[in-house]
Amino acid sequence: MRIALLTEGAGPHSRRGAGGWCDRLAAGLPEHEFGLYLLTGQGGQGTAERLSPAWRGARELALWGRRPGGRVPGTLRGRQYARAYEDLVRALVLPGERAGFGAGLYRLAVLAREDGTLPAFLASAHARRTLERVWRLPGAETSAGQPLVRDVLVAADLLEQCLRPLSAPWYGTGPDGLGGADLCHVVGGGPAALPALVARYLHGVPFVVTEHGLHLREQYLGHREAPYRWPVRALLLAYFRALTEETYRQAAVLTPGSAHDQQWQRRCGADPARTRVVYEGTPAVVRPAAGPEPAVPTLVWAGALEPGRDTELMLHAFARVRADLPRARLVIHGEEAEPGYRAHCAALAERLGLAAAVDFAGRPGSLAEVWEGGTLAVFSALSQRSPRLLADAMLSGRAVVSTDVGVAREVVGPTGLLVPAGDPRALAGACLALLRDEERRARLGLAGRLRAQERFAVEPVIGAFREIYLELVSQYPAFPGGAAGESPRPFARPAEYWLADGRRAPDGPGGQGAPDAADGPGGRHGAGPAGSERPEDGGGDAGAQERPGALAEAV
Repeated sequence: MRIALLTEGAGPHSRRGAGGWCDRLAAGLPEHEFGLYLLTGQGGQGTAERLSPAWRGARELALWGRRPGGRVPGTLRGRQYARAYEDLVRALVLPGERAGFGAGLYRLAVLAREDGTLPAFLASAHARRTLERVWRLPGAETSAGQPLVRDVLVAADLLEQCLRPLSAPWYGTGPDGLGGADLCHVVGGGPAALPALVARYLHGVPFVVTEHGLHLREQYLGHREAPYRWPVRALLLAYFRALTEETYRQAAVLTPGSAHDQQWQRRCGADPARTRVVYEGTPAVVRPAAGPEPAVPTLVWAGALEPGRDTELMLHAFARVRADLPRARLVIHGEEAEPGYRAHCAALAERLGLAAAVDFAGRPGSLAEVWEGGTLAVFSALSQRSPRLLADAMLSGRAVVSTDVGVAREVVGPTGLLVPAGDPRALAGACLALLRDEERRARLGLAGRLRAQERFAVEPVIGAFREIYLELVSQYPAFPGGAAGESPRPFARPAEYWLADGRRAPDGPGGQGAPDAADGPGGRHGAGPAGSERPEDGGGDAGAQERPGALAEAV
């Protein structure tokens, strides 16, 4: 099968798909042909050259920075763009018109495919006037404040950048076109899902969405400190919320990285019947367990130094541990994510009389070194969104103590001790219980390692996606065009294609003479945007038409 991997390649958002995870997926499924499509950061060019050799042919589109060049639409086409753009903006600011987001989005995509002038329109005064007029309509959502002229200018520029994938040169049924792929696999969600949505609308290509860190949740957290006024932030968040809902509605399968993320997806309208939890596999499962424990009882803490990780709770709990075990030590690994927070924690340790027993070790060389230097791995976060750091600690064979937040219960289960968040007494009690019981410590450490190896091995991930791909292709048969003499791809044509029913007979042994599908909405699978059957046009070749840093990365 031809599988198109769609992901963001660089800032301003963190890298999600390009790199290790996609490499392991492609290496584990050599029977399929993968192509990488990257939405890159400012400047954009050259990101693919920094990837592994397997992705040297990756296609790039600069998502941020200077807009692509191109001619300006004519008067009539400008009005068509304005109507579609108005539908999209109304869906963002008028509560009663939320359902119109998809219609406006796909109309813009169709117009962009026809003449390629969408970037110029989105940067035009016509688009800014449309945005301003709709944004100030009676009934528009303005709880964040009335938009000023400067808000309109900033928001118009940001929406132009968000909508750039609609005009990407990736559509169509050619060798590099998404319409010629058997399916799309979106890694990371957010803007990376836009090309998959367009390919589904134009060509009926099904797509899978894998999220190891929920894009919408990251937007909600990140826009708290975004350098824009509140009306602009509210508009952007409304856009990402609408895009997420449309993505979840149209995706054939959603594969969140944890059951905790699955609950978030359901809140955004994801269908549980099309959702399957697939944990993020890691090659660390083959890493040997940590060696002998240090001679001195040592607690190790790892994570970004920020209030959400609640290093203060760890220090208060350690003060209680130290009162019962004066020889105990605490090693804190991590870089400062909140300016001044490390100094604040160091001052707190000084006030608690722990300065001599606490080591702020900074960024480690590897996570294996972190767990090797401790007797227990302790997590005190107020929120635990990703299972990666917890799983890595469990793979070391060290016993784990964690606050019962986020994915902690799901990942640790009965192989570690979970305590309420914000309770230093409970955290200290759990640490002391394990520090005083070597046999229990070893038993929980071994059980945790086995649990993590079972859940986070690479092989189950590869097996899960092999099944998902085959299942989807069996439900969404495809007829990608091929050059003369090209070997047929597995599942490129469904079984019914070869039936001699009088409507279509294969041209030669390989059936390579099939004409290409019509290009445009509904051109693939014989289905339109909603997947409805297209009536046969009678006679001849009707049947020939197509049918439907180690620590920073872990945190």
